[in-house]
Parts: sequence; C-alpha cells; structure tokens
Amino acid sequence: MFGLKLNGADHSDEQQVARLARKIAASMTRPWTIMEVSGDLTQVLLRNNLFELLPPELSLVHGPGCAVASVPVHIFDRAIAVAQEPNVIFCAPAELLRIPGSSKDLLEVKAQGFDVRVVYSPLECIGIARSNPDSRVVLFDVGFENNVQMDALAVWQARRLGVNNFLLLSYHANLPPVVSSLLSDSNCMVNAVLGPGQICCVTGYESYEAIAEATGRPIVITGFEPVDILEGILKSVNMLEYGKVSVENQYKRAASRQGNLEVRALISEVFAPCEREWRGIGVVPMAGYALRPEFAAFDGHLAFEPSEPCSPEANGCISSQIWRGLKKPFECPLYGKACKPDSPQGATMVSADGTCAAYYKHQRARSLS
Repeated sequence: MFGLKLNGADHSDEQQVARLARKIAASMTRPWTIMEVSGDLTQVLLRNNLFELLPPELSLVHGPGCAVASVPVHIFDRAIAVAQEPNVIFCAPAELLRIPGSSKDLLEVKAQGFDVRVVYSPLECIGIARSNPDSRVVLFDVGFENNVQMDALAVWQARRLGVNNFLLLSYHANLPPVVSSLLSDSNCMVNAVLGPGQICCVTGYESYEAIAEATGRPIVITGFEPVDILEGILKSVNMLEYGKVSVENQYKRAASRQGNLEVRALISEVFAPCEREWRGIGVVPMAGYALRPEFAAFDGHLAFEPSEPCSPEANGCISSQIWRGLKKPFECPLYGKACKPDSPQGATMVSADGTCAAYYKHQRARSLS
C-alpha cells in the first residue's frame, strides 16, 4: 500500500500516513507550493512515493538542501591541487573523493599514488598528524552544522595538544541566509518551507523566526520519517489557509528553539559566519563558516594557493531554477541524458543528496522494479 517501506517505527506507520494525506487534501481550499530545504527530506519523499499520496493542487519543490552539491567546482579543484602537494596526507569523507573537479576527482589523485585517505571522523586526523610529524595532514570537509561541530572540535583539540601540522580545508554551509535569499526573491513562488530538523537539533530554529517574519512565509521544522514529513506539510497547509506566519516545530522530539547550546558555543568559538559561493545560486552573505583569526594556523585556505574560479554548469542546466523552486529535475533538457550521476552537468546532480541525483536514483529504481 502506497509503496511505503516500513521499518517498524511508529513514525513510519502506513495507516497514519494515509490519514495525514487525507487531512492535507481536506484542508486545502486553493493551490499551495511548499519547499523543503533538506536533501534527506527529498530522499524520503521519493523513496516512499509520498508525492503520489498528495493532492495535485499541492506542489512540493526542493530547495538548496545539500551542502556538498552547493560547493563550486573550483573548491574541488583546489582540494585536488592540495592533495598533490609534497609532504601532504590528504584526508576526506568518502563522498568527497567522488565529486568531480574540472578535470578529475580525488579518487583519481589517490590512484596516481598520492596519499589520499578516507576518514570517518575529523578527530582521526589528529592521530594521523601526531603519527606523521613531518607531513602536513589536511582535512577536506563540507557540510552543515552537523559537520561543523566535529571540525570545530578537531581544530580546538589540535590547538590544545599542540598539533601544528594539522590543517582544515573546509567549505561549510550556513543554510538560513540562503533560504532567506531565495524567499526574498521577487520571482519566488514558494508559500511555505519545511525546515531541516537534523540541523535545528544543533542550531535551533531562532534564525528561521526572523526569516518567516521578513518574508511572510510560514516555516515548519520537520523530521525525516514519512509521518514527520506529512505532519510538517499538514501544519504548513493549515498555517497558509489561516494566514498564520510563524515557525512551528513538528520535530519536537529532537529539535528545539535554541538547539544544543554547548555545541553552538564550540562552533562560535572556532568558526565565524562568512560569505559563501553556492554553486547554482551565487555568493550569499553569511552563508558559510570560516575559521576565526585565533585559529588561522590551522586554516588550509591560508596555507595553500587558491584555484581560479570557473563556470561549471553546462549549457542548458537548470539547477539554479530547481534550487529556487521554479523547476523540477525532469524539466531540464539534460536530465537523464547528458546529465546523470556518473556524468553530472550541474549542482543538483553532483552529489547523491542533490535533487536531480535523488530523482534519478529513485525513478530508475521504480522503473527496474
């Protein structure tokens, strides 16, 4: 029934999903467009065929919810160049090794004999650096605050322990300024937003309150089970129908208004917000994280020469419009043709959590079943 893949948890209950879908349809008196801003939400929606349960008058669009997909190509080019520097041990999560730069990826660099290693925690790099005092150990990392907190801890520990050959080459993302930028655009057709519950577990959702007030759009912080998502959609529809503009928290079992204050303090001690280029969108003020001057000795961006910026998107790619909620992946002339996960042409296909990559994966899986 409904194609749901249940895992036995209460929040994946199939009958509850069906009831919520009926409530959403019954609550709507006009068409609405709701944007989710998390790649995880996109995956759950597609994996469980939730689109098929929703009324046709409700349009779900997908915002810039993947930090890896938003990284410009020249940042990967820089990482690839650093990995080939002498006396460098280059460390990164497995996913980042597969993301292409202009001409190659980090897996090819590793195959050429350079010391490129997969790590599962930034703290591993501290041990590697202590064991290799004559090498520079560089951690390349990208993510939202879930990743930022661990990198902050690694840098903080490196300073405490005097590990001076550890460097962080990060390109982390701060999502609220990007959401604010998209909703403030005069062409924006989005009526409400499903916010990322997993990030708000760390950051809280205070920053989204100002966005809701400034843009006149309700925002619902949402979890990642099918029931969570449909509850978030129902809350959004009800707020829209009654003209209510605020932030509501569907994910109360894990997220709170203030988030994890201890972790937030650690992040603020080590990192400061900075402008960041988002592939497919452009430069957004305060949309990234940079190491504070007190930690400059660990900043890989200062230790190595930058790469020249480039224009990565292929002619015809509409990833910018997809991330703004104006188009769906299947409306792109390159989707599934020139643009596939093994030959990405734009931001939304380059990572497994990118919108186009998620659509391609789940639609292909259904066609083969």
